[in-house]
Amino acid sequence: MLPERMSRAELRAGASLAGVYGLRMLGLFSILPVFAVHAAKLKGADLALVGIALGVYGLSQGILQIPFGLASDRWGRKPAIYTGLVIFAAGSFLGVAAHDIWTAIAARTLQGAGAINSVAMALAADLTREQHRTKIMAMIGATIGSMFALSLIGAPLLYRAIGMDGIFALTGLLSLAAIWVVKFQVPDPPAMPGKKPHEEGGGRLFDPELLRLNAGIFVLHVVLYAMFVVVPPLVVHAGLELPEHWKLYLPVLLVSFALMVPPVLYADRRNRPKPVLLGGVALLLAVEAALAATKAGSLAALAALMLAFFVAFNLLEAMLPALVSRLAPSRGRGVAIGVYNTTQTLGVFFGGLFGGWIGRDYGAAGVFWACAALCAVWLAVAAGMKPLRPAVNDLSSLTLSIASGVNVEDLDED
Repeated sequence: MLPERMSRAELRAGASLAGVYGLRMLGLFSILPVFAVHAAKLKGADLALVGIALGVYGLSQGILQIPFGLASDRWGRKPAIYTGLVIFAAGSFLGVAAHDIWTAIAARTLQGAGAINSVAMALAADLTREQHRTKIMAMIGATIGSMFALSLIGAPLLYRAIGMDGIFALTGLLSLAAIWVVKFQVPDPPAMPGKKPHEEGGGRLFDPELLRLNAGIFVLHVVLYAMFVVVPPLVVHAGLELPEHWKLYLPVLLVSFALMVPPVLYADRRNRPKPVLLGGVALLLAVEAALAATKAGSLAALAALMLAFFVAFNLLEAMLPALVSRLAPSRGRGVAIGVYNTTQTLGVFFGGLFGGWIGRDYGAAGVFWACAALCAVWLAVAAGMKPLRPAVNDLSSLTLSIASGVNVEDLDED
């Protein structure tokens, strides 16, 4: 029988890596709510360049996810994370000196070049058993969501108190603090015996099951960013002014985190991720169709639909990387998660583009119907997902290895 509880080492790994994400993302999210207003005042700025300064972070992040994943597979997870955090801090400190738009663009590009997301997820997978990975990803996801909610409230206050230069400096200091957490709080990953990354990982990255998951995270973020081209104006029209939007998003996010826990536990304990994943996609589809059909004119209706949306979004955001980590070969896991994070970043870019284009010509309802269509395609693709084999726990792995003389990692990847 598989153990139900995470070990102390797994809890420590999850909590410490969530802390690393939290320190990094709190600084990053604190920039976003105020940067567009601040950047418009910079020398040489126009609206297009302000948009580039905001979006270029995602571009450099997407380009470098796979190289960082490859580096972590070859030279180790922690050295790759240290390098990424130093680069991110350097970009943040460059932002302190950004008094013209081009320096701001360079600073945001350098921040994005510290592309450690895939490496940190691979490290989380290295330090946990398969049956607990979704819970670890949920811990990390909840931390990121909490930092986002906190930034919505705190960023305007910080900007008023210390200015944009101070926020950039604080972001750099938080990144350096994350290095200390990685060094002294995150456990060291186990050695990876067996084949080298180039000998085993490449072919598996094009496995149909991994491609399904990559397609899923792409659609999920296209839908998220396309929606948020049109949702904020709807909230304003419903009677809540832009500076007050946190009053809707904060409770919605907090309640959604609580509601996602039971299905995550069910998927882990029963080893039934497929029905939970399909349920999450179906809920996403239902929300988009309801938003399109009802136009959600009242604030209460919008709040209810956004709650359902974030339950589905947070559930899928936790499950997808956990499934990638289970399906990817252990020595190629950094690359596999790098590919996954690259498709996620591309979803961010194309979501904004898609939402702006559809919304301009067909309005908010057109965006919601288009998102519903994408979710329907995703549901059809995900329906072909094969059941996963049961996760192997540490004790049974050790027993099998001793009894047969076979390397369990090799069995795990065949």
